[in-house]
Amino acid sequence: MATQESTTKAAALRGLIESKSTEFIMEAHNGLSARIVEEAGFKGIWASGLAMSAQHGVRDNNELSWTQVVDSLEFMTDATSIPILLDGDTGYGDFNSMRRLVRKLEQRGVGGVCIEDKLFPKTNSFIQGERQPLANIDEFAGKIKAGKDSQADPDFCIVARVEALIAGWGQDEAIKRAEAYHAAGADAILIHSKRSHPDEILAFAEEWANRLPLLIVPTKYYSTPTAVFRRAKIDVVIWANHMMRSCIAAMQQTARDIHENRTLVNIEGRVASVREVFRLQGAEELLEAERRYTKAGAPQTKAVVLAATRGDDFASLTDDCPKVMLPVAGKPLLARLVDSLKTAGINEINVVTGYKSESVDVQGVVLVDNPDFASSGELTSLTCAMDSIADDTLILYGDLLFRDYVLSDLLECPDDLTVVVDSASAADAGAADLAYCSVADDRGLYRQDVSLERVSGEALWQEREPNGRWVGMIRVQKAGREWLMAALAELKKRPDYDKLGIPDLLNYLVEQGRSIKVVYIHGNWLDVNSLDDLQRAREFSVR
Repeated sequence: MATQESTTKAAALRGLIESKSTEFIMEAHNGLSARIVEEAGFKGIWASGLAMSAQHGVRDNNELSWTQVVDSLEFMTDATSIPILLDGDTGYGDFNSMRRLVRKLEQRGVGGVCIEDKLFPKTNSFIQGERQPLANIDEFAGKIKAGKDSQADPDFCIVARVEALIAGWGQDEAIKRAEAYHAAGADAILIHSKRSHPDEILAFAEEWANRLPLLIVPTKYYSTPTAVFRRAKIDVVIWANHMMRSCIAAMQQTARDIHENRTLVNIEGRVASVREVFRLQGAEELLEAERRYTKAGAPQTKAVVLAATRGDDFASLTDDCPKVMLPVAGKPLLARLVDSLKTAGINEINVVTGYKSESVDVQGVVLVDNPDFASSGELTSLTCAMDSIADDTLILYGDLLFRDYVLSDLLECPDDLTVVVDSASAADAGAADLAYCSVADDRGLYRQDVSLERVSGEALWQEREPNGRWVGMIRVQKAGREWLMAALAELKKRPDYDKLGIPDLLNYLVEQGRSIKVVYIHGNWLDVNSLDDLQRAREFSVR
């Protein structure tokens, strides 16, 4: 059965074709051009076979399959509310192909199809010379009958395109064929010509005498005033390929200019803004939908990445850049971290730099400079980015690599302050940032309720063995941000503030009675602090 959408659009197309005045429809070949056509004020769209073939870089000889055409039409109908008349070539085969085509078009909400009485596979009417072969009249009429018998929506339109004039068969043959197609059930006739003046079209219209609605395509006789078409009682004028042709000209000019001048300065004012692209794509509607449907207006998670240090254990590798810019399997370590954050939906990323900050070149981040990096510690770097710490912020080291689930698990936690601890590192001798927690990792339990009690480099704390290693990731939400800001303000009063690290901040928060929840993982991450770590990072990244 046809959908309500297809019924509505089919009725709208029928209304255009049967209008008492001359109507005009414009070519489109994809969702974007279709939306532009509608915004320009047109009441209908001609889905041109030539234009759709051209946008795929193939010839207008049925090289674009009918299923590919239908797929393109789905984007066009989704993007618009006005009806589409498909340029369906010869119907893509015999009567059975025509039946299936009509059903598929109705499913996609297309208002109608125009088929031409040429042989399959078709050739473009403007390419070959006079006296092109045409389909057998009875066979083509059978396609029309098959299409009409197959439609579920009574308003779906089948337009019969008569090629007798353009193929050199003459006026009498054109009238004979049009009458046969009328008798077969066609809803309208499209008469075509490749002459530079409309004489034979006007002669046909006069003899046809409105037995059925008449459509024309004045591509060759484009200088004819539209008043002439109105006087001839033409029902629909199709501007058949001008969206495609105009975009080709514009793209050719833009490409040449950029190639020759190696700059965007000359063309930026001539092309559509990125904002306009977003508008045509419906970006605002998506943002509104996100506000309506996702997490009841929860704030977007931001990130602060600490990346100010050189990395003293990398010898000459960090003479010209900090360790976060060292390549790991062809991509800088920091770029890999940023990719992981963006994959998780974290798009506002502030990176605190220091050593060789001018060499930090990663797209999609905001750089925050720590001018005192050489004489200060991690808390000083974090203080430089205090304005970037919002009600949902991830704070992490810039030398981390991890599997996606690590970040996903952390982002699912609702707690005010959360850290990630790797229980597989509990027995690592000499490891830094050992974590002592309220409960050991029970890998048989899902989402244990665990609190952090201390981060230390001590192998034993209060005669206890560590429960793992802090991974270098903190998430603050809601009250957690207030706790963090207050702790930084108090710690800043200490004379050794410039030497303090993030573990000192975590321990201070615990001492103040703040609850820091733990997400346990078991391996699947690493930090890069040495040449050996760099080699392991390469292996980690290609797994």
